Amino acid sequence: MSLIGGIRPPIAVLSVLLLALAGVTALTLGRVGQDAVPKAVKQSQQHFAEDGAIALRASIDESVTDLTRTAGLFSAGDPVPADAVLDKIGSVYQKWMGTAVVEIRSGKLLAARGENVPLAAIDRSTLKDDDGLQPRMVRLENGETRLLAFAVLSWKGQPQQLLVASTSLRFPGISLGNFRAIAVVGQDGNVLSTDGIPEPEQVLTDLQRKEVKQSNKQLNAFAKAAAKKSRQHPLSAKEPGSGGYKGVSGYLIGDSFLSERSVAGYATLAAPEPGEQTVATRLGLSVVAMQPVAEDEDRADSSAFGLIAAGALLLIGGVTVFLLLRTVQRPLIRLFLESRRLTRGDLNRPVTVPRSGEAARIGAALERLRRQLLGEPAAADQKPARRRKFGARTLLAVCGVLLLVWSAPLLLLLNRAGDDVQVPQQLVNDQRERTDTLTDRVRRALNEGHADLTSVASLIGARTEPDDMGKVLDGTLNQHSRYRSLYVLDKDGKVLSKAGQDPRSPSGEEPSDEAIRVLDDGGKEPVIIGTAEVPGRGGAAVVGEFRIDFLNSLLKRPGLGAVRVVDKDRKVIGGNTGYLEFEGLPSGRLNALVEGTSQKVGLSPRPSGVLYRDGGDIQIAAAAPFVGGGAAKALGWTVVSWQPASQLPIPAYTLQNRTVLAGMLGVTAAAACLGWLHIVVVRPLRKLADQAEALADGDRKTVLYPVHHDEVGAVTRSLELIRQQLPTGAQRKRDGVSAPLAGRN
Repeated sequence: MSLIGGIRPPIAVLSVLLLALAGVTALTLGRVGQDAVPKAVKQSQQHFAEDGAIALRASIDESVTDLTRTAGLFSAGDPVPADAVLDKIGSVYQKWMGTAVVEIRSGKLLAARGENVPLAAIDRSTLKDDDGLQPRMVRLENGETRLLAFAVLSWKGQPQQLLVASTSLRFPGISLGNFRAIAVVGQDGNVLSTDGIPEPEQVLTDLQRKEVKQSNKQLNAFAKAAAKKSRQHPLSAKEPGSGGYKGVSGYLIGDSFLSERSVAGYATLAAPEPGEQTVATRLGLSVVAMQPVAEDEDRADSSAFGLIAAGALLLIGGVTVFLLLRTVQRPLIRLFLESRRLTRGDLNRPVTVPRSGEAARIGAALERLRRQLLGEPAAADQKPARRRKFGARTLLAVCGVLLLVWSAPLLLLLNRAGDDVQVPQQLVNDQRERTDTLTDRVRRALNEGHADLTSVASLIGARTEPDDMGKVLDGTLNQHSRYRSLYVLDKDGKVLSKAGQDPRSPSGEEPSDEAIRVLDDGGKEPVIIGTAEVPGRGGAAVVGEFRIDFLNSLLKRPGLGAVRVVDKDRKVIGGNTGYLEFEGLPSGRLNALVEGTSQKVGLSPRPSGVLYRDGGDIQIAAAAPFVGGGAAKALGWTVVSWQPASQLPIPAYTLQNRTVLAGMLGVTAAAACLGWLHIVVVRPLRKLADQAEALADGDRKTVLYPVHHDEVGAVTRSLELIRQQLPTGAQRKRDGVSAPLAGRN
């Protein structure tokens, strides 16, 4: 018999699938809602840690790149005093806690700004090594950690100088909200810096001191666990096909304290592209974000529903399989045995005829053929009335209906999440804080871009020739992916030098006095232009056009849903999904949210998050306007994000999705196995019934070919052997009688 054909495999596979589905139903539907902290809240903390890791990695890489590029620009010109170098760096970039210039050969300190840089920790003899200028972390006497970045100032005929900048490992622009703590963790699991946990002397009561002590203890435990998990390979740390964050990330569950459970997300610093490494990723740092979450004491326990559904499936599946075995498999196997008996010449015993269906028709035909083999003429047979009882096709339909009785309610009716779904407030808070963090990231990126333009403009000066300008612009464009083009305009709008693509700003227009502006030139995307005046050059300016893809790439964060950057008029500038330039937001309530968020509360606007309920449509939305200094503040942009709550692993939606999945699996198993049975068994069986009756009626010319090597095919081969041994009409007239089958018993 064929391995995939015959009556047995479809029924056996259906039995196995129904048993497996019953087990899956009992386990999956019975475990929804039993966790004290919903999975959506856990994943939200993971995404929060990923945001922190992205911000920290971008800040470190940007700082090192800016320092190296600035040193290169100074080295390309005439010698400059060390004090002038630090003054220029301090006026353009306000990111380092301390800067210093040291003569490499002698170790003499030439100039310093800000806090004291720990120069004693620098081994000048190793600077010439391949990784001698790589940033390194230094722990100060007070326990704080500083990151030191290095660059070389080199002029012909003068001793080389080392430019050193120190910065703390604190997060730029991370909105923590209430009660959240975030930390930078080293490879050894030690906490290098923290935000969000007050010092014991900053709190007033004994209970608050106890909370601070517990928070520090829990954070240190999370740091050790995160450092251990961070040693995994990013691919092995994720579920197959999950994608998402490029590095290692996840969530951890801590201890319960005062009816609150500590939940933490962790993430390693990862490069923007898989397989790459940056200055920051080589440091081996991780980020841990910890949040106390109130436990749900009244959480639902749905194990009873899973057990009832599984039991119902076992009952219905048992009835279905019994019907198939009793009315299809057993009669067909009996026909196979009876046909084989006739071909062997055992004609004395009558054929056992099944009760109904195609098997009954074939059995009756075999009995008539047995009598014909014994000598009875076919013409003398009295044709029996065709049986009108239900056939195999009707039986399959009944079995399909039985399985649909179980699958259809799960697929369409049961465990539907209504408009009263409980959405944890923590999710709304996290949506707001993450949107605010993303807003600050976009604002800082634009400010960094304008600072680069200011740095280039200050170094070009009044006497730089266009060819030299081109070299500076090319170097800046190659070091930063944020620009699509860089060029220098004179006071009349004439392009003196350019790098990258052709300018999209209006030709012949004098440089704008706006630091950053947005133009609509009728193209497929907005034109974001930054301008920095060149000192001493009569109104000339360095102009940089930002790539819109760079802006959009900042917005691609998992777990935030759809994200849009809108201007003062609430027109879309950028987004993480498809959009049209300067289109409006998709709904009036999002417009109202952005307008309300733009209103000042105190000294400045504040981010806001809201949960919308519109029938069964529940949506989490948040908006955060640009707040803070820099050239980008004047744009007045707002970042708004929204996502349907049904896409989050909230228990009610998880139960609904798993219920629908169970119903779909039931329908799929029924359709696959019953369809398989219909194609391989029932349809050939119906055809064989017609052929067997025709053969019994006297058709000796039609050759019977088996289609499959299974029970139906075996019966077909037996009928063909019988046909070949039955006498034709001409033989009967010639012989007068019909000889019985040779070798019969």
